[in-house]
Order: sequence, then C-alpha cells, then structure tokens
Amino acid sequence: MVEAKQKVNFSWKIIFVASLILFICSVTKHTLFQSSVDDLGIFDQAVYLISQGEKPISTFMGFHILADHAAWIWYPLAFFYKVYPTVYWLFAIQTFALSFGALPIWYLSCQAGLSRQISSALVIAYLLYPLVFNINLFDFHLDTIIPALILFAVWALRENKPYYFYLSLFFILGCKEVFSLTTAAMGLWLALFEKQRIHGLATFVISLSWFLIAIKIIIPFYSGGSVEGIERHVHRYRFLGNSLQEIFHHIIFHPEVFLVNIFTTENIFYLFIVILPLVGIISFKGVLPLFSTIPCLMINLLASELQQKNLVFQYSLPILPFLFLSVIETWKNGGGWFRTKRAIVLWSLIMFVILAKYEYFWSQYLVSIDNWWSINSAVSLVHTQGGVYTTAEIAPHLTHRKLIKFTNVALPEKTLNEFDYILLNLRYPGWLSNREFVHNLITQVTNNHKFQLAYQNDDIYLFKKQ
Repeated sequence: MVEAKQKVNFSWKIIFVASLILFICSVTKHTLFQSSVDDLGIFDQAVYLISQGEKPISTFMGFHILADHAAWIWYPLAFFYKVYPTVYWLFAIQTFALSFGALPIWYLSCQAGLSRQISSALVIAYLLYPLVFNINLFDFHLDTIIPALILFAVWALRENKPYYFYLSLFFILGCKEVFSLTTAAMGLWLALFEKQRIHGLATFVISLSWFLIAIKIIIPFYSGGSVEGIERHVHRYRFLGNSLQEIFHHIIFHPEVFLVNIFTTENIFYLFIVILPLVGIISFKGVLPLFSTIPCLMINLLASELQQKNLVFQYSLPILPFLFLSVIETWKNGGGWFRTKRAIVLWSLIMFVILAKYEYFWSQYLVSIDNWWSINSAVSLVHTQGGVYTTAEIAPHLTHRKLIKFTNVALPEKTLNEFDYILLNLRYPGWLSNREFVHNLITQVTNNHKFQLAYQNDDIYLFKKQ
C-alpha cells in the first residue's frame, strides 16, 4: 500500500512540474505575440463563440468548426470559457494533457513488471522527448490530448477495465476524424497481438464507422457541402489523386507510385529523428505496438509538405504513445542497450538539448521585441467586440468576437467598412503579409472618412471606425 502511494505521488509531482514549465513557455511565447491565427486564433474564436451560445463559425476559415475534422470536443471545452473566457485555458489544457501522458506510462511500466528505477526513467524519457516540448510551443492543437488518452486506454484494457478504455476511445474520436484511422489500427493490434479479440474488433469497427460518418455526413453538413476537414489536405497527396477515393485506389491498384514516394531522403531522415531519442531503450523485441502507427506514418511519409516530417509540428503525436508502448514491451522482453536509469535519463537529456526548440526564446521569438510595448498599447485600446482586421500574430489576442480577419496578401479584403478596428504593424507585417501591402492599407484607411487614427507609435497603427 505504501509503495503504491509513493508511485502515485511521484508521478503527480513530475506532472505538476512538467505542466508548469510547459505552461510558462507557451504563455511567454503568446505574450511575445508569436502565436498565430493558424491554429490558435481559429480555435480560440470557435470555443469562445460556443461559450457565448453563438455558431462557432471561424472568420479565419469561413466555416463552422465542426467542418474542420468533426471535432465535437470543442463543445465540452467551451465550459471552461463559461467560467472565464481566456485563451489561457487552451494553454493549460494542452500543457496538462502533454504532461499527463507520464502517468499511464508509469502504470504501464509497473504493470509490465519493470522496476521502480526503470519506470521512473521511462517517465522522464517521455517528458524529455523533443516533440512534447516542441508541439507545446506551436499554438494549440487537440492532437496534444491524444498520447495520454491512448496510453490510458491501453492500460485500462490490460487492467480489465473496458469502460475506461471505451471512454478514452470516445474522446479520442472526438478530437479529429483522422485519429480514427490510428484507433482502427490499434484495434487490429489489440485483436491480433494483445489477446483482446472482442475489444480489438469492436474498436476497429467503431473507429472506421466514425471515420465514415465524419467525412460523409458531419463535415459535408457543416461545411455546406464544400470540401473541408481531411479533404482540405488532399493537395499534399496530389500525386496519388484529387480525393480520398482516388488516393486509396492508387495505393491499392498502383503500389509502385506509393513505393517510389515512400523511400525518399526526407522520409528516412524523418524516421531517424523519430526513433533517435529512444535509441538504447527500444528494439525489435518490442516492435508489435508499432503496428498501430502505420496509418499515421503513411499519412506523414506520403505527404509532400515537409512540416509533416518534422518534430516541431503536431502530425507525429499519434505515433508517440505507441513508441513508448514499444519501449515498455522492449524492457519487458529483456531488450534495450541502456540498463540503468542514469543512462536512459542522460541520453534523453542529450536528445532534448539537440532536438528541442528552446532556443526560439532568444532567437525568433524576440525578433519583434522592439515595438512590443506599442503593440500592447494598441491592443488595449480595442474596447468593444466589434470586427477587427489585423496581423496574423496580433489576431490571437483579439479573437473573442464574431468578426476578425488577418492581413493576407493573397486574399485582400474587398471592403474595410465591415470592421470597427484596423490594427496594423508596418515594421513587422506578419505571416502572409508584407510591408508594401500594409503601407497601401494604411494609405487606404487614412483616406477613408469612416475611420480615424486612434494610435500611432513604433510603426503600429490603430484605426477606429467613427
């Protein structure tokens, strides 16, 4: 009883410290105006509108939030905004979710019969895995909830607690329709290799059913019949076809096209950096859980966009829990090169130093620090919930309103009269903008008798509608 209590206390202390560090990092980045509309602004606006009883139609995307991956989980998350509407709820949820993955790793390790020393080393290895730190800095994504839920689900099933397993599965499917492909593969792994035939097959059927419901019914309905959700990203697989149907057809009937695009330098390097932080604690003796990563790996490996093969973005998060399940299986079967806690922690720390993006705090996050005070002053003068037109980096600080858009050279606004505030940064125009575009906007608004200049300093311009 005492030993079990010590185990719980140890894990929660680690989770608390890790959550605090991650929360401070994400808040600091946001405070420095380094967040962006894609994706923090989109999600913050949607959750805020849900909390106010409004339709969550993102004016950044132009459609209902459920048309974006059928993620119904935004609705329960909106209860936090009912308590107090602030974007910091999203940061808190994300940092806790990422850190909480340490708890099921601890219990899964103990469940597998690993020593207390090795179990604690694997917890530290998880928290130091570079993707955990990096994705926390990349605005907010529901993907960050997935690792802990998958790990908890597997633990629950092994502990003969299927109700907790299905509860976890329920929330996983509510985060993104594409995650159902991972849980479908997980169902096959459970049925074939974990001796959980009934629950495994049930998971497979539930997952594929939800995937079809999401892409055939929910997403088309909320997007007004247009192609949103997973279909929006089909352009990344253009060599395989222009729709999901064509892509699956080419993979099945033209495998040569598929194989040519799998074995590339970028893909080999991607697999290398995914495995590198776990070298010494993972081996072929624990390979079976990696069966569940096949859908996510294929999606990333076949993508033409390199951001899906990078440990800075969220696309590899569904792989993470199965990597650590594989690590635990490796140790359970007597594998692994590093045989001590010190060696595991030291290697994890070295990999963190090499691959984590903590240096952003004294490099790219401080690029626009010279007019930071003026940006804050201008933002504080936006007193009402009227429409706002501003830069991609300022927008996430002003998303609690029905109408907000950002300066985009490729998609200029036809009329500015729909906005009550126009906030521009001539010195740092922002993502998808440039100085010439902003300079022309300033001239245009200055000559518009409906607006007056309310603030100007350090190349920051705030116009208010009279």
